[in-house]
Amino acid sequence: MLQRFGIRIGFMSRSLKNSVLQKDSSRRYLVTQLETTASKSSSDPSPGNMEELKKATKEGKVNVEYRPLYLDAQATTPLDPRVLDAMMPYLISFYGNPHSRTHSYGWESEAATETARKQVANIIGADPKEIVFTSGATESNNIAVKGVARFYREKKRHIITTQTEHKCVLDSCRALENEGFDITYLSVQESGLIDLEDLEAAIRPDTVLVSLMTVNNEIGIKQPISEIGRVCRSKKVFFHTDAAQAVGKIPLDVNEMNIDLMSISGHKIYGPKGVGALYIRRRPRVRVEPLQSGGGQERGMRSGTVPTPLVVGLGAACHVAQQEMSYDHARLEHISKRLTDKIMAELPDVVRNGDPEHSYPGCVNLSFAYVEGESLLMALKDVALSSGSACTSASLEPSYVLRAIGADEDLAHSSIRFGFGRYTTEEEVDYTAEKCIQHVKRLREMSPLWEMIQEGIDLKSIQWTQH
Repeated sequence: MLQRFGIRIGFMSRSLKNSVLQKDSSRRYLVTQLETTASKSSSDPSPGNMEELKKATKEGKVNVEYRPLYLDAQATTPLDPRVLDAMMPYLISFYGNPHSRTHSYGWESEAATETARKQVANIIGADPKEIVFTSGATESNNIAVKGVARFYREKKRHIITTQTEHKCVLDSCRALENEGFDITYLSVQESGLIDLEDLEAAIRPDTVLVSLMTVNNEIGIKQPISEIGRVCRSKKVFFHTDAAQAVGKIPLDVNEMNIDLMSISGHKIYGPKGVGALYIRRRPRVRVEPLQSGGGQERGMRSGTVPTPLVVGLGAACHVAQQEMSYDHARLEHISKRLTDKIMAELPDVVRNGDPEHSYPGCVNLSFAYVEGESLLMALKDVALSSGSACTSASLEPSYVLRAIGADEDLAHSSIRFGFGRYTTEEEVDYTAEKCIQHVKRLREMSPLWEMIQEGIDLKSIQWTQH
């Protein structure tokens, strides 16, 4: 793969080259190897038991040659080898502190940091001076929501967001409620989209900020960001968007869309974990109160030494994504349609959550009626999937995003999120679809509810009693 992209790997040591090349080839193992996994000897941990498999994985007892297919790209993405290549010199040779101004080590790192800042700015049509490096989208969201609210608290104390935002935005808003701010949580339509009339009606003279996600991390819905930005600008209200799932995947321009603050994540666009960025508009100027004290780095808005290797990786990831965005998007449209067509042709009572006409194709959320989502996840042990956000996956409660779009609780419990990425192959999609169809049919055959449906019984008409 490295050779296919024409990547310069001359800097890498021989062992590192081999490691990267072997990792890429082993990722694309054949479906037959998956079958081998399922029929491995009983000395291996039983994949049917999720807790046993989790424990064995943590203890390093699972053979890495037989790792599952990866279809959880909304949780994280693998590091692009081109990004690793850009980072390597700053991990080994050019290790200076970018804030050291008295010697060449610092100057080298500072130059690399500023190049990365330009690369991040270019992908969203911003000025490099408007980019603030952070540890990730969670920190960016916290700075944006809390920072703006606290800076302007003497004049305005009202914030608008939606019920389907990422947990870090919702928790930031709850924290501000405890400080005396008034928060409006807009509901969304069944499609997952907000009603622009509801937004306009919710804006008050004391509204300081509207915070809305560009692409939802659970159902992939794309909000009408340009229209939202136009409404906010006409009302002289700051507009923040969490674009962690959108940057590098769909075209964005902060000026055309009237965006005042934007949160960006490195590891969602094939960059390193632990780094992100926050776009903060300079004209008209947006002011934020910093969350942490320190040396005043990043124009005083985010103190702390900027991690040069991670920042270089974020910049390289943005640069690669900008070059390949149209190709990646077209590919993902093809393979997501391939998966949904295969599954829906074979299985009745499958619901796609969110409006497919207004969604990012790399995220497909399906509910399989009369099947428990967790049971299906355990059955699909050969594929790494999710039933929702990785940030809230420890909870057994049905997804709050699915409940917000009006999904029945039983359908919310039966949802699976399929996340496709740059390296997802058609073979992986076909295998996943076939296994999904097989296990849904098997689990439904075991379900008394499915049997009642086949007999024509309306489950909603039944008066269930508790014993």
